[in-house]
Amino acid sequence: MGIDSGLQIGAGDTAIAITHLPCAEAGAGIIAAMLSRPSMSPHRWTASVAPMMDWTDRHCRFFHRLLSRHTLLYTEMVTTGALIHGDVPRHLRFNIEEHPVALQIGGSEPADLARCARLGESWGYNEINLNCGCPSERVQRGAFGACLMAEPALVADCVKAMVDVVSVPVTVKHRIGIDKSEDYGFVRDFVGQVSEAGCQVFIVHARNAWLKGLSPKANREVPPLRYESVYRLKADFPNLTWVINGGIKDLAQMTTQLAQVDGVMLGREAYHNPWLLATWDQQFFGAPERAASREAVEQQMVHYMERELEVHGTPWTSIARHMLGLRHGVPGARIWRQIWSDHRLRDQAPQAVMQQAHRMDDCLA
Repeated sequence: MGIDSGLQIGAGDTAIAITHLPCAEAGAGIIAAMLSRPSMSPHRWTASVAPMMDWTDRHCRFFHRLLSRHTLLYTEMVTTGALIHGDVPRHLRFNIEEHPVALQIGGSEPADLARCARLGESWGYNEINLNCGCPSERVQRGAFGACLMAEPALVADCVKAMVDVVSVPVTVKHRIGIDKSEDYGFVRDFVGQVSEAGCQVFIVHARNAWLKGLSPKANREVPPLRYESVYRLKADFPNLTWVINGGIKDLAQMTTQLAQVDGVMLGREAYHNPWLLATWDQQFFGAPERAASREAVEQQMVHYMERELEVHGTPWTSIARHMLGLRHGVPGARIWRQIWSDHRLRDQAPQAVMQQAHRMDDCLA
């Protein structure tokens, strides 16, 4: 099931560690049969963290899960080619603590997507998401991402192929349009055709994707936000689930959006100011008020770094980068970040690095 939890099949000297099975995919299927996937809340899409390339890897998701038990987390986009021809465990392995967690796939061949969706389900993911929103030229050259919005029939075929082979939800993340056209009918017809193929959940970045002339970063900032288009989709397709994404930065804005749609997804704001997530369980999922402190979360991350080093040989520097925003807005945050991002300390134990970061913080207090 892609779980880094030290699970074994059997006992004693005959026990086989999952990571030592001759075929990781076969091992995943065995464990998936042994353990039921955790059920997801009826309001599972209320608050989520966006899939972000190079950022939302399994270490980042483990960190975010320490901040919120119920927020839905997404992987980085994984292409069908990477899964079919590459190292499956490297792309799909995750920590059992990450649930609920969704796998985002990039591709445009229905048969390949069906194969990868089935693979994702067997590894234990709670949702399979199709990327129809990434505007980068590299992704376009692969004939997927936002350019797929111009081919709703193909997207519908892709969705149906996946829906037919998995029992978990198949969702689509897309834009409200491509290039500079603001024709609402374009996105309405896209949704209509794709929903008929079995997609019931649409995650909408409320900007157009300009396929030429803008970098992916500029595509997150330059095309104007048009939330009203998402609200209109919600009104026209009331039986579908609508999650809005783009330009949302705080609890007040999330609450305002949830008066109009079913869910809110944050991306870079959640990454750079992750303590935001610590309020979401109580605010959006009806959970008790959070008692943990930033220091307690940091200590849990240190334990995780130690575990990762022992089990996988992962250097702590590959993990610590994801938590550099933990003390955003807190006095001493800058020097704390400098210590945790200092590669000259890479040979020190993470516990020692944490102690040094706090000593420096105390000196400046």
